[in-house]
Amino acid sequence: MGAGYWLSVTLVLYNIIIQTDAKRPPWFPRTSDRNGLGLSDRSAFNLPEKDDVVEFHAESLQKWQSPAQQPVQSKQKLQGSTKQMVWRFPTMPAKPAEPNVPFVPKKAEPADSVAVRCGEADVQVEVKRDFFRTGQLIQPKHVSLGDCPVTREDSYDQVLIFESELHRCASRMEMTGDELVYTFSLVYQPKAVDGSPILRTSGATLDIVCRYSRVHNVSSDGLKPTWVPFVATKTADEVLVFNLRLMTDDWKFERASNIYYLGNMLHIEASVVQSNHMLLRVFVHSCVATAVPNVNSSPRYSLIENHGCLVDAKLTGSRSKFLPRAEDNRLKFELEAFRFAQGHGQSIYITCQLVATTALAKTDHKACSYSVDRLHRWTSVDGNDEACFCCDTNCGISRKARDVSRDEQWESEAFLGPIVIKDAY
Repeated sequence: MGAGYWLSVTLVLYNIIIQTDAKRPPWFPRTSDRNGLGLSDRSAFNLPEKDDVVEFHAESLQKWQSPAQQPVQSKQKLQGSTKQMVWRFPTMPAKPAEPNVPFVPKKAEPADSVAVRCGEADVQVEVKRDFFRTGQLIQPKHVSLGDCPVTREDSYDQVLIFESELHRCASRMEMTGDELVYTFSLVYQPKAVDGSPILRTSGATLDIVCRYSRVHNVSSDGLKPTWVPFVATKTADEVLVFNLRLMTDDWKFERASNIYYLGNMLHIEASVVQSNHMLLRVFVHSCVATAVPNVNSSPRYSLIENHGCLVDAKLTGSRSKFLPRAEDNRLKFELEAFRFAQGHGQSIYITCQLVATTALAKTDHKACSYSVDRLHRWTSVDGNDEACFCCDTNCGISRKARDVSRDEQWESEAFLGPIVIKDAY
């Protein structure tokens, strides 16, 4: 081996020593410090300068390295100014302040879940299945009217309907000085939800009350015929209710309005409602019209007199008349609209004396109309025209009428008004 080989070995060893000294920690003494003369002292060994050796060594290594071993990217210097990083403990976000809004409790509102119609002899109660307005539907088997179950159900509107006569469904009847009162108990008693021990609604009991006047007349004005019975009645000692009502033109419903125009026909129905009583027949004994609600005031105009003669048609040539009787306990008649002369306003009041007898009793009471067409005579709605012969004179009380027992005849006074009659044009 020649001198060139040993020279290369010496240079490699020297380079390793140089790199080792450069990485030595400051507290560890360097080679030169330990021996007094280190390899880094180039003058002692007659060696080339450090930069020359490094350059030579780099050139030598490049000859032996393959292209794949050569570095592909040089280190980049950090450019631009550096900013000192500061770390702090994170802080919790501040809770936003709540606005100072005064609390106003919501007032409870009525559920409006029950509607009642008190009829002449019966009662109808409608109960919404969403009874408490909470969205929870009550079950039909959990609600009853007294001891009566639901009559039928309106599944479209989710309404339960009860229908009963006044004396059924464990009703309570009380007769006061002024009123005849029927009271029913609407009871809702929920049970546990199917398959669970829980309830989602509470129980409730409501009183359903129907009142019928016994002494004071009830005006036809301002009453809602759908839910409040349009009655103007005074009852006898028996449990009877007399009614006088304005009806629609087709006689199917009570008339909601009390306003008419001259030339209109007033459709009036007189009726009697019997409770636990035999079949009765009703008559209109007399009717008087006044400008104020006082039957004894002036001016006054007699419409029906002489125990049931409708004299208005004969006196004025009007179209007023009785209609053929369809039921014994109902009597219908028509009056052509009128009002009193100037100075007495547009309102009229009609007071009638009503009589009810047993259907088989013999009586002088009648329902007679005067025909203003070619006949010009009196006719009876019950077919006994001979009973109307006295309408042009004085129909006194016959002996057979006086023999009628108190148990076969009842009388009452009924009242309508105010009825407003306006000009047609």
